[in-house]
Amino acid sequence: MWIWQWGDFTNDLITIWVIIDPISALPVFIALTSAFDQRTRRRVAAVASLVSLIVLFFFICLGQIIITAMGISIRAFEVAGGLILFLFAVEMVIGERRRTPDIEAVRETPLQLAIYPLAIPNLAGPGAMLTVILRTDNSRINLLEQIHTTAAVAAVLAVGFLLMLAATPITRILGMGGANVIKRIMGMIIAAYAAHLVFAGLSDWLHIEPL
Repeated sequence: MWIWQWGDFTNDLITIWVIIDPISALPVFIALTSAFDQRTRRRVAAVASLVSLIVLFFFICLGQIIITAMGISIRAFEVAGGLILFLFAVEMVIGERRRTPDIEAVRETPLQLAIYPLAIPNLAGPGAMLTVILRTDNSRINLLEQIHTTAAVAAVLAVGFLLMLAATPITRILGMGGANVIKRIMGMIIAAYAAHLVFAGLSDWLHIEPL
């Protein structure tokens, strides 16, 4: 009989929280949705959270099977994910400020923002995808521990959704300028993490000490 292990679940929760880092999505959400009304912001937050949940559940269930069937190694996935995340981080740091959407684009823009870059790669980024694949490895992890990881992903994304709902009062305090500053700072942090993923994958492939 399986008994829920709170210690293991807490460990999974902390790990998933650090990797997904829903707090880092908040300044990006504020900066990208500043031109929208409160109802549209709630829509963007809901879609971003739901898409992230679906993507990470997909990788929990089928990620390892797919990359193994295609002959792709974990380290190759790690390097590719790090490069994509790095490009996104560069756009955050030095990218041009988004213009206010025109009337025709308003209907599409919220959904586009919810999927990219909020859901992918901000919440369900390559680091999160890689982490859930590793923590649900069928050859090393039993079913109960995989359920722990799945529940931790759902809990972290639920907190991220609540944080995005609270973005309106935070926007009033920070203003657009403050949100842009935070966005660029977080871009630097994400770029460093992306570089870490690439170096870790390469060092594992070359059998050298990680940087």
